[in-house]
Parts: sequence; structure tokens; C-alpha cells
Amino acid sequence: MTKILGLLRHAKSDWDDVSQRDFDRGLNDRGRRGAKLIGDHIRAHGIKWDHLLASPAARVVATLETALPATTPEFDKRLYLASSDTILETVQDHARADASDPTAILIAGHNPGLQEVLLDLVSPSRENDLFQEASVKFPTATFAVLECHIDSWAKLKNHCAELVHFARPRDLDPELGPEG
Repeated sequence: MTKILGLLRHAKSDWDDVSQRDFDRGLNDRGRRGAKLIGDHIRAHGIKWDHLLASPAARVVATLETALPATTPEFDKRLYLASSDTILETVQDHARADASDPTAILIAGHNPGLQEVLLDLVSPSRENDLFQEASVKFPTATFAVLECHIDSWAKLKNHCAELVHFARPRDLDPELGPEG
């Protein structure tokens, strides 16, 4: 059996008010454009997400409101700036011992934790061109999909997955590429 784990990094945050707490920063205009574009892409990709687990930080909330307005995220404060280990524990907490175990979980959060999850979960024997791209950089508003070769989220561990999809806003609209 295969479980699907999605990773969505928040869109570009607003740094105009340097006195604002990191947790409270929203999105800038570029971030709102990137969030909308990646949201359209996620919906077109066609995966039905059983759970959407998200950091409660303002920039993640704003990303989801723009990208996936019809979803109902479950906000978990452990996901704010979480490490790979914390993200994996959060997913494992949603394991069920019966047929109600979710098939597809999407995590919305922050780097470096999301990129570390990808690096930890992908088996060296399953590294591919997508993995090479993702290992270099996991920019804002990036969406990745991992197929985890497990039958329960309780068994989520390093090297159990393969990266099957990786999309950055710049892949969908070159104007959203790196600022120069």
C-alpha cells in the first residue's frame, strides 16, 4: 500500500514592517500571486487530501486562504518552524489502526523543515531528477508530493518514499522566478 504526503511551503512573506513578530507576518503581493498560482496547480493535480495539517503562522494561514480557500486546515502549533522530526511525529499522530487511516495528508509549513522531510524520506535508491531539484532549494509556495511505501502513517520513517511531483511558482510562471 502507498500513502501520499504533500508538502506545501508558505508563499513569500511580507517584510515591510520589521517590528512585526515573525509569526504574524502575512504575504506580500508576490506571495499572494504565487499562492494563487500554486493553489490552482494543486487543485488541477487532482489528489484528494484527507487531512491538511498546517502551521498557524499568519503567512501559512494567508497562503492557504489564497491557494486552497475551500479547504479546512487543522492548525497545529507544533508545525510552526518545525524540524523534520517534529513534522514526521505530527503526521504519525494522525495514524489510525483501521481502514480510517488517511491515504493522503498535506502539510503546509516552513523551511528548512519541509525540505528536510523530503531529504529524510526519499530513499537514496529512489532519488530522481525531481529530487535533485528539490534538494538544491525548496522555495516559497513550492508544492511536492511523496509516495510513501508504507501501509500506515505510524510506519512513516526515513527512506520510505519517492518524490513523484515537485512544482515551484517559477515553473508555472517565469515572472515568479528568483528576484534579481
